[in-house]
Amino acid sequence: MNWITNYVRPRINSLFSRREVPENLWTKCPECGTMLFHRELADNLQVCTNCGHHLPIFPRERFAALFDAGIFREVSVPEPVADPLQFRDQKKYPERMKAAQKSTGEKEAMLVAEGEIGRTPIVAAAQDFSFMAGSMGMYVGNAIIAAAERAVELKRPLVLFSAAGGARMQEGILSLMQMPRTTVAVEMLKEAGLPYVVVLTHPTTGGVTASYAMLGDVQIAEPNALICFAGPRVIEQTIREKLPEGFQRAEYLLEHGMLDRVTKRGDLREELIVILRMLTGQPPAVMGELPAPAAATPAVPAPPAPKA
Repeated sequence: MNWITNYVRPRINSLFSRREVPENLWTKCPECGTMLFHRELADNLQVCTNCGHHLPIFPRERFAALFDAGIFREVSVPEPVADPLQFRDQKKYPERMKAAQKSTGEKEAMLVAEGEIGRTPIVAAAQDFSFMAGSMGMYVGNAIIAAAERAVELKRPLVLFSAAGGARMQEGILSLMQMPRTTVAVEMLKEAGLPYVVVLTHPTTGGVTASYAMLGDVQIAEPNALICFAGPRVIEQTIREKLPEGFQRAEYLLEHGMLDRVTKRGDLREELIVILRMLTGQPPAVMGELPAPAAATPAVPAPPAPKA
């Protein structure tokens, strides 16, 4: 037995061999191609540190950065019928749902929560585009109604983050019925005199844009977000004309009066605090962890220097 060949060499190779690196440690920016380390990307709220491109962000990550100290409480949403149309294409609808739930770790395409931002109590709802393209089905309609009812009950503003590819085809006409249902939910807020602020993220399209996503008292969008009913390629093929540069992007819509603001994700929390406190008639928020002093403390003069 050659102990050098059978023991020493394998031992040395195991110490100096290249370790396998997990594939999910790096993300390539789709805009500039920069390889981004996952921790740096998460610390920057899924925004490219090189070019500022806004990548998708999960609702829980968004809420953790939005609410004070990352503390929020989920609002329960009524469960709809699981497969009302017995829909099947290449897969059964329940199978697609299970796959989406497994890959995202979420029950459905919208998360509703309540908490405080800048010590301002709010109710918030956010769509998850990674869950079947954030498609609007009966659960999403129930979630928006639940968020509106909770906001009316607590007399709080509602902030909604939209991200969707449109209605969910597996639910057919039932998904389209969520457009008037969510519109009625928004009217509940307006009748109660409560602010409704919408933050449109990339992409917000289809029936979502044609209903609750464009009914806010204030319309904010993240940079370069695609916001439309029909996509630009469909419109070009229909009218057989070349569309303007940046057509249906957030900056283009801001210039043409469809949006109020285009705000970077890192600045969004502070801007929402200012807007919500203005709309609810509250004084400006005190930035920082410590409360505002009750009154200004007069300066105490320094004692005179001792004489030599």
